[in-house]
Amino acid sequence: MRVSVVGAGLGGLALAQGLRGAGIEVDVFERDPGIAARFQGYRLVLDPIGFQAVRNCLPTRRHPLLDEIVMEASAEQLILDPQLNEIGRLGAGRTGIVVDRQVLRHLLLTGLTVHTDAALTGYDVAADGKVRARFARRDPATADLLVGADGVTSAVRGVLSPQTTPTDTGVRFVIGRTPLTDEFAGLSKAYGSKIAGDGVSLLLGAMRFRTPPKQAAEQLAPEVTLPDIGDYVRWAMILPPNGSLENLTAQDAVLSRMQGWHPELRALIEQADPDNSTLLSIRVVRPGERWASGPVTLLGDAIHATSPTGGNGANTALRDADLLRRCLIEAGEGRQDLPGAVDDYERQMFEYGAEAVRSSLERLPAFAPEAKLS
Repeated sequence: MRVSVVGAGLGGLALAQGLRGAGIEVDVFERDPGIAARFQGYRLVLDPIGFQAVRNCLPTRRHPLLDEIVMEASAEQLILDPQLNEIGRLGAGRTGIVVDRQVLRHLLLTGLTVHTDAALTGYDVAADGKVRARFARRDPATADLLVGADGVTSAVRGVLSPQTTPTDTGVRFVIGRTPLTDEFAGLSKAYGSKIAGDGVSLLLGAMRFRTPPKQAAEQLAPEVTLPDIGDYVRWAMILPPNGSLENLTAQDAVLSRMQGWHPELRALIEQADPDNSTLLSIRVVRPGERWASGPVTLLGDAIHATSPTGGNGANTALRDADLLRRCLIEAGEGRQDLPGAVDDYERQMFEYGAEAVRSSLERLPAFAPEAKLS
């Protein structure tokens, strides 16, 4: 069996790792010109399902390194005013495993061949059931299964399920990170909480590594190369729907909305790494009707993109990867045929994927009351 995975995000790479570990041939194709071509460095909180999915997909020899580059975290989820006074609570405290997306992505890349600058232009299903993927600047690739793990604007979904399209909530947010120094020790109660300003929300989260990732890899798995980064604060400001950014940089757009805020909060943004600060939009993809069964399927944001306020996007993509991995291993071992394996995956994925989108949107008004949810 050969599988083509389109998209080198966390879900696609986790699937590729899991299949490779089971002896299934897999190729990964990424439309970006290079692995590090885009900002992908923010902090994630993995729930027990998401973290176990990563472990299941990685070789067991990499588990000690994985455990060393994550941290356990809990947050009270307070609501604070711009002077850091408590004015309410968002709900029950949240716990989980915290990981840096960029570091995890590099761990998942280890040992895989990723074909970059490979923008999918379409695919064809042959009479024998194999699928031939076509790319703009490289030769076609033929496989038994094509997996679209290529995000909200999925080119695979555009052919497989053109009626399934992203919904723009109108909400924009600026995300960035700042080195975690002693200067910001006083912000600890704000980590995991919402700071409510005039029409905006600022969210902070600390990333503290048990061992710096590069050093951990050198000690535990010298064949793995991880980014040389230290502890940091991830911050995100959710802006009013369709608010004007007045052609400002990401940092200036945030600072312009923080007049009179606590000086430590302003300093946090002023000292941010400009290369890891960017403006993003909140778009969702709701799974609709199932497409006709065949040798093409979707994974992660390509079929169920969630609002980041739900904290479940990466978790659900990793759950997809682990589930599809298990289904394809069954097919590879002859316990069922490939169409049946893909059908089993899609049937389960559609159910929990739709719930992930719904629950993420349910939490969005707490951060952006004017969001368009229809």
